[in-house]
Amino acid sequence: MSLFGTALSWLTDPENWSGGAGIPARLLEHLAYSGITLAVALAVAVPLGLWVGHTGRGSGLVVGLTGALRALPTLGLLTLFTLLLGLGLVPPIIALVLLAIPPILSGTYAGIANVSPALKDAGTAMGMTGGQVLTRVELPNALPVILGGIRNAALQVVATVTVVAYINLGGLGRYLIDGLAVRDYSRMLGSVVLVAVLALAVDAAIAAAQRLSTSPGLRLASP
Repeated sequence: MSLFGTALSWLTDPENWSGGAGIPARLLEHLAYSGITLAVALAVAVPLGLWVGHTGRGSGLVVGLTGALRALPTLGLLTLFTLLLGLGLVPPIIALVLLAIPPILSGTYAGIANVSPALKDAGTAMGMTGGQVLTRVELPNALPVILGGIRNAALQVVATVTVVAYINLGGLGRYLIDGLAVRDYSRMLGSVVLVAVLALAVDAAIAAAQRLSTSPGLRLASP
């Protein structure tokens, strides 16, 4: 039987879909790690991106920071933080947050900064304060771009969360690490397929939200 055939057999084996080490349990762990990472990254990157995009201050710093963070190797950061902080959930979350911040930060900043100045001036002319212009004019118009950055970050995080198994945590990467240890390549390929399907599902969900966040007028104006 080919590798793909044995991987399909592993994926369809009922024993792999039950118990604490079954696919549903590992899937929930994977989603939990991804969710925590994205929540922390959003809490850091979105307010900063809104402020920089709205005020125009620190834009050069944002560009440099996002470029530098993109260049950092996640597995290397995971190893470093594990050595510094010990085993547990904190080291991988820090490493993954540093991976997720750049696309969210750059998407938020770019979305706000590229809102038409005429719209901002119109809001100001109506008597809106700076904060009201941000929340009522800039943010609604920038939301599709912001969601695009979040979509990019979510894909990267879901795909990279597999590395947490490297320090004996769970998630779908557990099958990859355990399969490598015993040379069970069907389990390893099955793990890759599960992560890919999960990433596509997350991407489709955020893409739908991104589509719904675009006003009908902007949709009609799109080519």
